[in-house]
Amino acid sequence: MPPPALVLFGIVSVQVGAGLAAKLFSVVPPAAVTGVRLWSAALIMSLLGARGLGRALRGLLRRRARADAAVVVAFGLTLAVMNFAIYQSFARIPLGIAVTVEFLGPLAVAVAASRHLLDIVWVLLAGTGVALLTQGDPAGAAHPVNLAGLAFALLAAACWAIYILLSAATGQRFPGSSGLAIAMAVAALAITPVGILAGGRALLRPEVLGAGLGIGLLSSIIPYSVELEALRRVPARVFGIWMSLEPAVAALVGLVLLGQSLAGREWAAIGCVVVASAGAAWGSRRPAPPPEA
Repeated sequence: MPPPALVLFGIVSVQVGAGLAAKLFSVVPPAAVTGVRLWSAALIMSLLGARGLGRALRGLLRRRARADAAVVVAFGLTLAVMNFAIYQSFARIPLGIAVTVEFLGPLAVAVAASRHLLDIVWVLLAGTGVALLTQGDPAGAAHPVNLAGLAFALLAAACWAIYILLSAATGQRFPGSSGLAIAMAVAALAITPVGILAGGRALLRPEVLGAGLGIGLLSSIIPYSVELEALRRVPARVFGIWMSLEPAVAALVGLVLLGQSLAGREWAAIGCVVVASAGAAWGSRRPAPPPEA
């Protein structure tokens, strides 16, 4: 598959997984769905990379590398909080709006890594999009403002920004995907008490476990794999521009799978964040102009 198709396939996969998770909320609470997703993703990643995972764990124990262990544990805890927060947001606001707000995390990282005045425009454009989503008058919107849903989406955005930084740090310390597998196992363990408390015996139902396995594949394993392959073929700047389509794809998936129609103002807000994210990604790798002599 060409790189653009790989990226689009990964975006559709993760958002379809999010839509299926939102549909599962009618059976078990969001916290329980978060647990099932992380458990299944951790199990699959551990099985697929068992040899590399074993070597990485043995290396940690032999070297007593506390700094490496602290980074990967922090990475896992960030994964747990990010998944918990975004599923709590999905339960309260439409999928497209939640993902749009969550996308402020990577946008902030891209802007922080750049030194161009044009990035101020992208920040203002993204702020305009968020302002359109948080207007109190529901007359021009398809859904009333849910502050708790927006707050959880903002928490997920902050975790996504931290995730990007910790992912890079983990990749420098662990070979292959072993660091991600360890972090996923940490995330699964961290969410276990909350997931069991929320889901109880419903977590043992075969349809819930089956759905959780599918969500783990669609939302974690497939996107991580295709994104890694795409990044081998194109620069990170180009990859970031393509990934900017994710809020729009999330809105379309919410419309098709969940019947979440959006008003014109909400589509305009999504468009603002998409353009701002694409612009920030384009400028994040562009060399700064040389100083005047």
